[in-house]
Amino acid sequence: TRQRRGGRGEEEEEETQGKESTTSRGYLEDEHAASHAEIAFFNTILPKCESSLRYNITWYVSSSPCVTCADRISETLRKNKNLRLTIMVGRLFMWEEPEMQAALKKMKSAGCKLRIMKPQDFEYVWQNFVEQEEGEEAKAFVPWEDIQENFQYYEEKLAEILQ
Repeated sequence: TRQRRGGRGEEEEEETQGKESTTSRGYLEDEHAASHAEIAFFNTILPKCESSLRYNITWYVSSSPCVTCADRISETLRKNKNLRLTIMVGRLFMWEEPEMQAALKKMKSAGCKLRIMKPQDFEYVWQNFVEQEEGEEAKAFVPWEDIQENFQYYEEKLAEILQ
C-alpha cells in the first residue's frame, strides 16, 4: 500500500523475527482523523504484535511526536521488550520547548532510536510509500532547494537535545 499525497501520515516498515524473519510495509494516514498518526499505530498495528516474536519497526513521519505521543511511545517500549523502534522524522516538532526536549530524552532512554531523515530517506519514502497519480508515469523524487541544510540543522538540534 502507498500513502496518498497530502496530510501528515506515518509510513512504517516492520520486521518480524521468529523462526523466519519477515518484513511488512504499510502506512497509516491521519489526514482525515482526529488523532495523530502515532495513535493510529497504537490502535491498529500494536495490538497485532505477538509477545513471543521480536519486532523491528521503522516509522517515517513528517515531524517528531508531540509530548503526549512521545510519552506513550516511551511507555510502550518499556512494557514491550520484544519491540525495537526507529523513528525517522523530517523535522523536530516544538523542539525548543523544555517539555518536548524531556519527552525526546525519555524516548531515547526507553530504547527508541530517533533520526532525522536525510535527502536519501525522503527519496526512499517517495519511491516506496507515495502513491503516484493513476494512469501517469511514476515521477522521480525532486528534492527541495534547502533539503540538505534542513537535515543538518535538525540533526544538530537533535544531537544537542539527546546528549
